[in-house]
Amino acid sequence: MAQHHNEDIEGENGFWFRRIYMTYSRDLNEAFSTRIRLEMNSAGDFQSGTEMIPNVKDAYLKWENENHQILAGISGSPLFGLSEDVWGYRSVEKSPQDLYDFGSSRDFGLAFKGQLGQAGNLTYHLFVGNGNGNKPDVDKGKKVSLALGYYLTEHFVIEGYGDVNSKTNDPNSYTAQLFSGYQSEKINIGALYSNQYEEGQLGLAARSLDLVSVFANFKISDKTKGFLRADHLFGGYMGGSENSYIPFSEDVESTFMVAGADFFLSDQVHLMPNIETIVYGENNQGISPDTDIIPRLTLFWNF
Repeated sequence: MAQHHNEDIEGENGFWFRRIYMTYSRDLNEAFSTRIRLEMNSAGDFQSGTEMIPNVKDAYLKWENENHQILAGISGSPLFGLSEDVWGYRSVEKSPQDLYDFGSSRDFGLAFKGQLGQAGNLTYHLFVGNGNGNKPDVDKGKKVSLALGYYLTEHFVIEGYGDVNSKTNDPNSYTAQLFSGYQSEKINIGALYSNQYEEGQLGLAARSLDLVSVFANFKISDKTKGFLRADHLFGGYMGGSENSYIPFSEDVESTFMVAGADFFLSDQVHLMPNIETIVYGENNQGISPDTDIIPRLTLFWNF
């Protein structure tokens, strides 16, 4: 942490495992398959000494035919599946909606996804789940989310998304989102707008939060790529001070930026120097928190 608005964190440095995946997938027959994935992480709160403990990331049974799939269990949410694919660097940083807690990357329930039309250029992903990620269900409310994508060309896609997350003990929330992306061998470009509205409850005011993000990754040579991204949050990030690995100031607007290079040491090993920066707006007293500057060296490999 070369510079940080929180003096207790400024100067902190060290090594982390941001993410370890262990995955087992198996085809049961032509129609059915199953997948189990465990995830482990180093604690990212700058104070806890907790050892890495595996948790269940995926656990589902999938039925599929040529164009359609049904998944039962814990599987990926439609909220940022496509945008994360276009961003392409979850190993460096979470997708914008995931970073700001607009929703979880996983949910427990039933998912229906596939392609429609003769050309298969219309995609859908409907999820009816607990709305509590991969954690146990703690109330009778449910989350219904739907993403509809349309491929205008082989490379250019647009997607609309919406969800309703009804809760028994917490305020209900609603998310609406538009995304457009371009993918090719030489360059990927994405642009995102997302709004989340949370109802007021027990004396708390309703809250509406807007997020915009633009990002790109591009080929420099056969063994090198570059990546850039900028997010702007039009409001305070509630709970941002507890965000793992990059705590945010909570009561001001923020602009998050990351830039870096991806060096292919081999097809399965990547070294990615990058720098993350968070610039803050003014709070109610007209004061802007110090800018956060975080230089990092990310090592990614798969096996």
